[in-house]
Amino acid sequence: MTVPLNLNDLHFFVQAVEHGGFSAAGRRLGVPKSTVSKRVAELEERLGVRLIQRTSRSFSLTDLGRDFFQHAQASVIEAEMAEAIVRTHLGEPTGTVRMTAAVPTAQFLIADQLPELSRRYPKLTLSLHVSDRFVDIVQEGFDIAVRSHQAPLPDSSLLQRKLATHPFFLVASPDFIEAHGAPQRPEDVADYPAITAGLDDTIWRMVSTEGEEVSITPKPVIAADEPMVMMKAALAGLGLAFLPTSVCHDALAEGRLVRLLPEWTAGSITTTILMPHRRGQLPAVRAVVDFLTERIGG
Repeated sequence: MTVPLNLNDLHFFVQAVEHGGFSAAGRRLGVPKSTVSKRVAELEERLGVRLIQRTSRSFSLTDLGRDFFQHAQASVIEAEMAEAIVRTHLGEPTGTVRMTAAVPTAQFLIADQLPELSRRYPKLTLSLHVSDRFVDIVQEGFDIAVRSHQAPLPDSSLLQRKLATHPFFLVASPDFIEAHGAPQRPEDVADYPAITAGLDDTIWRMVSTEGEEVSITPKPVIAADEPMVMMKAALAGLGLAFLPTSVCHDALAEGRLVRLLPEWTAGSITTTILMPHRRGQLPAVRAVVDFLTERIGG
């Protein structure tokens, strides 16, 4: 009689693959590296195949291991969902939700929401990985990615849920306006010192609420590809800047920045949640997604 696979062994195997090695998986699981390695070896012995090629310097899946991983990962997620459904019926969402976001998205959109999320779901733990590198959320085992983008996201197998669209406003500090005056029409903007997103940001394309378009060549006094730096330069009175409302909302509300030419914008940036299909069905993940949609989308 065939001995059924141990689901715990599948879990150790999936964690090892998702985290790129036994040591990282052990840290994630809170167990010694040797325990993870032993359980994966026992799984391979039971199957009679090699799933992982490992040496002292490398860790990679065999061809059969890659196919097995996809199904093993799905099985582990299904088990998590079964447990989560029971726990949800017993009360509030529980467990750990792993999320990743780029630095500006985390700073301006997510960070302020975390205290309320924690208060609303005290049994839920959110692990937020902040990085500007491209993160493969499936291979790296994340439940949610929050991405802000100007171009449409490419088609993929990931679930997408749009949170919000943030237009770019032309802003300046009150001190700057007092010293330099305010532009009265889009063409005037070219005569003012500007804070740009880079030295190659040579054209500002402005669009009115009536659909009229004007292209302006700014005169940069400072260029930075990080929105926090751009906003601080604007707050310091160095020049005009186009900033998305996700970045400058609070400064505008507090009067530290002033919106200029209010009938004109310069494009927009969209914030979208991405989820692996199966993980998006976990109750804890759904709770976080619904919360962010309510708070950011609202």
